[in-house]
Amino acid sequence: MNVFIAGGSGAIGVPLVRALVAAGHQVTASTRSSANASMLHRLGATPAIADALDAEALRRVVVAAHPTHVIHELTALPKAGPRSTRDLIPTNRLRIEGTRHLIAAAVAAGAKRFIGGSFALTAPSDLHTPADVDDAAGAVRSMESQILEASRSGVIEGVVLRYGLFYGPENPSTVQTIALVRRGLLPIIRGDRGQLPFIHVDDAATATVMALDRAPAGSTYDIVDNQPVSMSEFARTMAKAVGARQPIAIPSWLLRLLAPYMARMIALRLPLSNERARVEMGWAPSFPTIREGLLQTLRHAD
Repeated sequence: MNVFIAGGSGAIGVPLVRALVAAGHQVTASTRSSANASMLHRLGATPAIADALDAEALRRVVVAAHPTHVIHELTALPKAGPRSTRDLIPTNRLRIEGTRHLIAAAVAAGAKRFIGGSFALTAPSDLHTPADVDDAAGAVRSMESQILEASRSGVIEGVVLRYGLFYGPENPSTVQTIALVRRGLLPIIRGDRGQLPFIHVDDAATATVMALDRAPAGSTYDIVDNQPVSMSEFARTMAKAVGARQPIAIPSWLLRLLAPYMARMIALRLPLSNERARVEMGWAPSFPTIREGLLQTLRHAD
């Protein structure tokens, strides 16, 4: 297949380029920065420099690549992850305007299939979304609805993948978290009842590659591991794996005072299941839970 990845230098983009090249696909990967071009070339992809908010520039690079499949992994998040709703504004635009531009470019290029990388924590659901992330949830709804409507109308085959929280040896937020845990600077929350979906970034990449030809058009999948856990459990598991002392516990009101956005996200309860992806695509995570995934992550980090 000839695959165009929009957002090829990001957290999922880099491992996805590796996975696609290893599977024998021809890959063009876009990035906004020419500084990332040499890195993408070393990974085996043809780099394409374009801003997804510039519809004509994006159309030119996508059409020039002649892709059979287009993958949407566009974000503009801080490397260590968002800490406030302000950090989400550029990504919200990419999920609304960038999606519209990328679908149009993919259709103009004659691509057969369009896969959108969504985010499970702000994806549409029957669960309550915190008021301060409504804009992010609305942006995700827009992205998903644009992809699925294009598929329903027969313009292009659309598939949506809702990723859990990424972690892995090269993931910037994971690297930062490891450093904090080793220094005893990452607290846990007393009585933390959150249930958050995680996914090792390599497993997310594998699922995305499989969706190129195994996912039915118009389908949506939760790409998560087998067991949701709280952020506090994630920190405890990491501390044990690195041989650090167990994190100190702080009351939830203190986190709400110091980091209200993070407090609301951490408190979410999203016990999602990967069953549909298992049945329909034959995908299963290589790292079923964070315990196995963190051990692999820390071996590479050391």
